[in-house]
Amino acid sequence: MTSQVSSPAEQADGSVVGEQRKPGGAKDVRRLDRVIIRFAGDSGDGMQLTGDRFTSETASFGNDLSTLPNFPAEIRAPAGTLPGVSSFQLHFADHDILTPGDAPNVLVAMNPAALKANIDDVPRGAEIIVNTDEFTKRAMQKVGYDTSPLEDGSLDGYHLHPVPLTTLTVEALKEFDLTRKEAERSKNMFALGLLSWMYHRPTEGTEKFLNAKFAKKPDIAAANIAAYRAGWNFGETTEDFAVSYEVAPAAKAFPPGTYRNISGNLALAYGLIAASRQADLPLFLGSYPITPASDILHELSKHKNFGVRSFQAEDEIAGIGAALGAAFGGSLAVTTTSGPGVALKSETIGLAVSLELPLLVVDIQRGGPSTGLPTKTEQADLLQAMYGRNGEAPVPVIAPRTPADCFDAALEAARIALTYRTPVFLLSDGYLANGSEPWRIPETDELPDLAVRFAQGPNHTLDDGTEVFWPYKRDPHTLARPWAVPGTPGLEHRIGGIEKQDGTGNISYDPANHDLMVRTRQAKIDGIDVPDVEVDDPDGARTLVLGWGSTYGPITAAVRRLRGAGEAVAQAHLRHLNPFPHNLGTVLRRYDKVVIPEMNLGQLATLIRAKYLIDAQSYNQVNGMPFKAEQLATVLKEAIDG
Repeated sequence: MTSQVSSPAEQADGSVVGEQRKPGGAKDVRRLDRVIIRFAGDSGDGMQLTGDRFTSETASFGNDLSTLPNFPAEIRAPAGTLPGVSSFQLHFADHDILTPGDAPNVLVAMNPAALKANIDDVPRGAEIIVNTDEFTKRAMQKVGYDTSPLEDGSLDGYHLHPVPLTTLTVEALKEFDLTRKEAERSKNMFALGLLSWMYHRPTEGTEKFLNAKFAKKPDIAAANIAAYRAGWNFGETTEDFAVSYEVAPAAKAFPPGTYRNISGNLALAYGLIAASRQADLPLFLGSYPITPASDILHELSKHKNFGVRSFQAEDEIAGIGAALGAAFGGSLAVTTTSGPGVALKSETIGLAVSLELPLLVVDIQRGGPSTGLPTKTEQADLLQAMYGRNGEAPVPVIAPRTPADCFDAALEAARIALTYRTPVFLLSDGYLANGSEPWRIPETDELPDLAVRFAQGPNHTLDDGTEVFWPYKRDPHTLARPWAVPGTPGLEHRIGGIEKQDGTGNISYDPANHDLMVRTRQAKIDGIDVPDVEVDDPDGARTLVLGWGSTYGPITAAVRRLRGAGEAVAQAHLRHLNPFPHNLGTVLRRYDKVVIPEMNLGQLATLIRAKYLIDAQSYNQVNGMPFKAEQLATVLKEAIDG
């Protein structure tokens, strides 16, 4: 049998579709080039798990994807309230994409709070699937609905699908020996099954996942699988869903290789393990749990077989103290935290600067100040990383740009720390940490050689001919001091926080020596070998948009939109923030206008203005969410025209 394809149609999000009509009364199948889905409900409704499973199946299908989990800081926020809404947005496509999308094409709302919290983001013409069982008078009044939005006409501009998800789930599980409350917990799997049918997602992976997750409770596993299948079958049989959709694999978006879906924190953990193997050093993590960095501790604790030692300390100060001790002992030492933890670690970071030992300080930034917004994202720790210590204590700073790039950023941070004997800041953020995308698993011969040579014997000859070990005698090229493992005969030396004498490392209060040591430590950081910044400028633009960290996706998507509309705009993105690439000043002076979008109040812009005397235009957002591409495109268009 053959199928007929209708002419393409334009969807609410601008994606092009084709319609495939199946004979014999079967449902239509429409082809889309991309889709944005948002699952939303109470923080106890399993929205993160639902989104994660849909993402995993989408990755295995071969689509390019980007995700945005968004959840409250409370372990169990008040049920049915706006602050308690948890959501998971997934953007997947048959081509290369960069962001989780500006606005969802499909919203799955498990209760009135989820609908009200998200409806303003949903464009007219989009599809909304609501769990009608939760739209009781009390639940609606709790979030300010005087009348039912399902009946008062306020949703007439959308394709509304009222589905009694709870009732259907309980009915599907009536053969299981479960209480109604236990059965209701599987309604997220019913919703997942329905969406999996709508978008032709594979099912085998989710069923294997459920069997593994509930291996010790096979009845619960069977119930969840039954609910999942019931959701799929409901989509197939109900008349309310007359169309399903296909999004082809993104075959042309990826270079050849083996891929997997990966989050930023997982990629970072793998990068740290890879760095330790490439350096042939044991990996030591000294950490205190803090959102959104804790997943790195969780992951590294699983890998003792790779020589990883993870230490969950009683507080942030103990965590970095143990890590610095491990660095002294010859390990690749790491401490992970977020902004509040960096404040507590600052004195020990200064000690690491003075001791000149390699130490990776991984800061997964979140909204601040103080406790701030633990589960929301921000880029507001840049100046803290640059200057948040007493005295002149320069520290290299690097930042990954995407979740998958966290792997490479970890290797680069390790390279700098080991080569130059210095603590290094790695600035990720909550958006990268929790978001995910496809990652090409590298071959081992693609990884950098990070081999370290420890000091083995005397390195200096005194005037009387005696050979001694000087712990602060420097490599003339890198200005790094030797790294001597404790217990090596003849290499005993003093360390501590008081200023050292150049070369010998003896305690020194001499003013001239202090001036020399301060300037030498600064020169060491200034001389770090970092790649030149690359500029994407195909049109000879007069406006440059400069970014760092997780703004890469939204900025690049905005630049693509502008170029598609015929505008000339250049783009550059910084991985190395201290020191800056050596060609950065030359690049900036080539443009009439430089625009710097940041999720802070202009911290990189402040550094750029101070160092290069460039009148950079700062565009800032500190609402706990990443930029939207359309938002940035509008700002950049105004800058070009202004």
